[in-house]
Amino acid sequence: MRVTIFGSGYVGLVTGACLADAGNDVLCVDVDQKKIDALKRGEIPIHEPGLDALIQRNSEAERLRFTTSAEEGVAHGVLQLIAVGTPPDEDGSADLKYVLAVARSIGQHMNEYKVVITKSTVPVGTADKVGSAVADALKQRGAEVEFDVVSNPEFLKEGAAIDDFMRPDRVVVGADNPRVMELMRALYEPFTRSRDKIICMDVKSAELTKYAANAMLATKISFMNELANLAELFGADIERVRNGIGSDSRIGYHFIYPGLGYGGSCFPKDVQALVRSARGVKYEPQLLNSVEEVNKRQKEVLPGKINKHFGGKLSGKTFAVWGLAFKPGTDDMREAPSRVLLEALWKGGAKVRAYDPAATKEARRIWGDRPDLTLCARAKETLEGADALVIVTEWKEFRSPDFDALKKQLRNPVIFDGRNLYDPATMKKQGFTYYAIGRGDPPPA
Repeated sequence: MRVTIFGSGYVGLVTGACLADAGNDVLCVDVDQKKIDALKRGEIPIHEPGLDALIQRNSEAERLRFTTSAEEGVAHGVLQLIAVGTPPDEDGSADLKYVLAVARSIGQHMNEYKVVITKSTVPVGTADKVGSAVADALKQRGAEVEFDVVSNPEFLKEGAAIDDFMRPDRVVVGADNPRVMELMRALYEPFTRSRDKIICMDVKSAELTKYAANAMLATKISFMNELANLAELFGADIERVRNGIGSDSRIGYHFIYPGLGYGGSCFPKDVQALVRSARGVKYEPQLLNSVEEVNKRQKEVLPGKINKHFGGKLSGKTFAVWGLAFKPGTDDMREAPSRVLLEALWKGGAKVRAYDPAATKEARRIWGDRPDLTLCARAKETLEGADALVIVTEWKEFRSPDFDALKKQLRNPVIFDGRNLYDPATMKKQGFTYYAIGRGDPPPA
């Protein structure tokens, strides 16, 4: 099938590469000439395991191409996928200007039947706006060309996006015209051969499904963080509580790990957008408001523990920080807990020596060169002259360090673990003062 994808960001590139790998003829369109030139040279602008090889293989096979020409893109495929960004507006609602700009471009250039598919995460009712934008552009040309609008939200996890696309849990398709479903089934058939994972519904239900999924996952995270804070006050161990409730099949173990709050490009933005959408129909979403508030508060927990341990005297201290990305497997630092932590440390007059396997370049882009930040090439380099170690992201390489060597390198054997990677009893035996989340702080020295 001939497929056009507008937007060569995270969703657009993963979708395009995976569809091309199944044998489709894919053309990716982006307004950023530098990005398109880089992609043609094989330079991938995002960190996603396996994506660079997938793009290279399909580019060499000429199944995946890149252009800045909207006219060329519209002419190429019957299927026109919109995968551009929907950044939060000033009030937290999703900004649809890029989505609607693409819709207008499609209407300005189409001369035959097209299926316009929204992959971007958008509020309920966006498909109607997309349809109106295409229709208005056609009307201005005095053209009468048939088209359909489909909602086909993505459910890709950063760090595992290719596997998510190739082996999906489900493919949600929202369409009001039954004939479009056959085209969508044909598009996704290579990825759903083991069983039918395509879930068909109306457009508005599909649009809400994406927001509902992310809001549910965000709710589970905030709920566990709320319980972790309670466990600490009660003298309970949240990890034992987690095992106790996770064994219930109605609850399960997914997304019930306490930590420092959610971040990234999806959960914060989508929860806020759903809250604003709810208010747009005169409904106050109390639960979602609390999810957002708990998450915001949770990012202050680790800075609070650090400040309390050092009696509020952080000036002149140096902290080793392991992990900057909002989660393992990505370089994404949008809304990452590390950003709140580092700003708090700097505000107190401390210096930071940080390491992340993937996000060093992104950290340098965010903060630039500053005297109170050293970005290290290896985890052990962060420990030089550090007064304490702070663990922010649960990368695998942090799970089993050499504790004897770590203890010798730190000025003080103190660890603040925001991801509960280690056992408190073991750490105590090894002579560490160990702070975790929801597991009870060590007694004051």
